[in-house]
Amino acid sequence: MPEYLAPAVYVEETSFRSKSIAGVGTSTAAFVGLTARGPSTADDGATLGIAPPLLTSPADFESIYGGPDSLSIGGAPQTNYLAHAVNAFFANGGSRLYVARVLATGAAAAGSGAINDVAAGDPAPTAATSVSLAGRFKGGATLAGSPGANLRVTLTQVERATTKANAVRMGPGTMVHEGNNFHVLGTNPFETSGTVEAWNALADTTPVTVLTLSVTVETPGGGVLEFANLGFHAQHSNYAGLVLGSTPPRTQDRLTNPVVLLLGHDVGALALRTALFRSASKRVVTLTGGTDGTGAPGIASYTSALNRLLALEDVAIVSAPGAAGLGGLDATLPPAVNAALVTHAETRRSYRIAVLDTPPDLEPGDVRTLKGMIDSSYAALYYPWVTVANPLAATDRTQPSQLALPPSGFICGIYARTDIERGVWKAPANETINGALGLVRNVRFGEQEVLNPLGINCLRFLPNRGFRVWGARTCSSDPEWIYVNVRRYFLYLEASIDQGTQWAVFEPNGERLWANVRSTVSDFLFNEWVSGALLGETPEQAFFVRCDRSTMTQNDLDNGRLICLIGVAALKPAEFVIFRIGQKTADARN
Repeated sequence: MPEYLAPAVYVEETSFRSKSIAGVGTSTAAFVGLTARGPSTADDGATLGIAPPLLTSPADFESIYGGPDSLSIGGAPQTNYLAHAVNAFFANGGSRLYVARVLATGAAAAGSGAINDVAAGDPAPTAATSVSLAGRFKGGATLAGSPGANLRVTLTQVERATTKANAVRMGPGTMVHEGNNFHVLGTNPFETSGTVEAWNALADTTPVTVLTLSVTVETPGGGVLEFANLGFHAQHSNYAGLVLGSTPPRTQDRLTNPVVLLLGHDVGALALRTALFRSASKRVVTLTGGTDGTGAPGIASYTSALNRLLALEDVAIVSAPGAAGLGGLDATLPPAVNAALVTHAETRRSYRIAVLDTPPDLEPGDVRTLKGMIDSSYAALYYPWVTVANPLAATDRTQPSQLALPPSGFICGIYARTDIERGVWKAPANETINGALGLVRNVRFGEQEVLNPLGINCLRFLPNRGFRVWGARTCSSDPEWIYVNVRRYFLYLEASIDQGTQWAVFEPNGERLWANVRSTVSDFLFNEWVSGALLGETPEQAFFVRCDRSTMTQNDLDNGRLICLIGVAALKPAEFVIFRIGQKTADARN
């Protein structure tokens, strides 16, 4: 109660409405898997303190994680399944995606060694005086036409003529060239190759040359990044050692800048300029030695990547596109990744479902064996793989014209499309598969009669209807949770009520709070019923909400527990549409 201690008119704001619950989003997906580059939990990206970035287009993915070019694991080409899955996700209606990168065993970043421009007779660089470049992320993608070269860095000393007065106004750390001397302005101590007295004696109108550093980085796939107006001194507002360092101030640079400038602890501004441009004002440095890996990634790498996703509360769909295709490198990996995805989805209060792939080229009997190892309502399994046009064939005639991809990328996009166009309560089935040219195996009707009851969702080609998802079952043996849309709708309800009732924590646990909770939840469910998400001709048939003495004992109240019982009538898909037709005589009345 507010205090009223002095006579006056008191005007106060009050609310006559109950709290409201907003439905959470359900169309955001997250992928884990191998990529050409980008931050991961096993390289420098892990030290940057940044979560996987939100991607809203294939271009976002390519700028951070590289293009769809094949990887090289153990010297053999490996299809970049995740990059192709990202394209499939957005092509099928997805709009928001996170990617957590996994590294193959033995992955390494490119490096250059010391690049100090040493003149004849100079001592070799030491750890304290060395200047070098290295790849920020581990990976072995190579430049077109340059086998073995991972990155090409062009360093340019940019010279700008001005006056002493104008140079001073450019701020601390500005390097100038005057006569035979170099000076770094506004620093304490003052760095100079001449004397401070000689600099101070110059008139304000004395011509000087301001020196800055420009860096251009060529990446595999034809990408070019440019960094201009970099300074040589740590006090410069755009210091090269910071912008190109291991922890750049801009998050975008941490994610997309592929190189790191490594400086010894004795490398000051003048030493850095000398190391880079003693004999020439422009240099090209090639970084080599990067590799995608020598063997399959371990399950620990997948688990670590999945753990990075736990902090992203808006993720509702998780998958590992391509893990099922790594069985040739490690036969134990595909089932282990599926198990890790299921465990992740079942994590308390994660509110998400896992989309699982079958390995390629499986026959229906093999798929039954695989499904026998999985029993969870938080996962859905899809079969077979999808054939698409190979985007790499347009520029490389050695590439096949078509490519087989795991279905999870397409399915996650279809989940998102169905949620946006209809609602999460609609089964994500009988939906077209955009981009599909074929299926690795055509599942016949009789085969699906065996697979469907087991919870194996088939992709089918239907004459005059194209390629469609023809199944909407989870991997659960529990009859209550056999449908994907029912599980996902309950996850949506649970997450929405969880987030929308946090205001009730530590409120006085009495009748007024119970009434507010009942009203808040009932209003939310009423809107769901009006939207067509619940079964029933009336709200009473569609749901009930109880929060009173019938749901709580005195022991519950003494221990600070508020218990609300909610029941909803979920809509289940018309999986089997049956029309019964019989003969009638001409004079029959019915």
